[in-house]
Amino acid sequence: MTCLKMTGVSPSVLHVISGDTGVFAVTSLEDRVYVVRDMKKEIEVYDAATMTLERCLPVPGISQSASGIAACSRNKCLYLSDWNNSSIHRVDLATDAAKKWPVAKMPEGISVNRDHNLLVACLVDNKLQEYTTDGRLVREICLAAGVDSPCHAIQLSSGDYVVCHRKSPGVLSIVGVDGLLRCNYEPSISSDVGPMKYPRNLADTQHGDILVVDQGNNRILLIDSLLIGTEPFPTPSDVELQAPLALYLDETRDRLYVGEIGGKYRVIVLNNLSSVRFTRGPAYDQEL
Repeated sequence: MTCLKMTGVSPSVLHVISGDTGVFAVTSLEDRVYVVRDMKKEIEVYDAATMTLERCLPVPGISQSASGIAACSRNKCLYLSDWNNSSIHRVDLATDAAKKWPVAKMPEGISVNRDHNLLVACLVDNKLQEYTTDGRLVREICLAAGVDSPCHAIQLSSGDYVVCHRKSPGVLSIVGVDGLLRCNYEPSISSDVGPMKYPRNLADTQHGDILVVDQGNNRILLIDSLLIGTEPFPTPSDVELQAPLALYLDETRDRLYVGEIGGKYRVIVLNNLSSVRFTRGPAYDQEL
């Protein structure tokens, strides 16, 4: 049997921000936190230390269906995916100047990869697209048959991609640069987490584990990098997630941001993340 278990101190709640509409996406860069909400054509900008609202940053030309946000530390900019207009909006954080470019149909989750390029998961066209910061297409990955409805993807240190698919029961896959399937998530025989329902967003930790929003089950899962070991992420006992959707891991500040599209439309900020990880025993290595 796989010797793989989760250890560490349970995270605690640092801040909670409520709003008037659901949280679609959240990210952070330097001393600011950026939040995208449903039915808004602007970005909420918060002070990262106090989580107080500083301003609302309008994004010209964006629809009310911005579904993803990502920040790039090298290019000092924000990216937003607009699935209604099938486009990416880039906002320069020094000047607030915005530009946009078209992408494949219905872009949802976005992330910045190891080359500081933008990775876009396009739900309808079953593609991952990689762009430079000026909108030049670097790579287009057409996903293999059966690996469809991608709603978020991140690139691993191996060069492969972890992709979550907006389905129930939920599907989490690792695919290569050729789009071919490497492996799918399967619940561990040593765990009782059961199937996912509509996984929506991903984050990878410094330990090589993967966090995934399991929206339909109102929880976050911690999965090892081979998609073998799985455990519910230890949210505090006084926090009951209500339709979580957004997820951002800030390892510099040791924080996890979780945004909800139900209940009080909260952004929940958790800390003490760095100690939560899987430990692997000799039996695990022998099984591999």
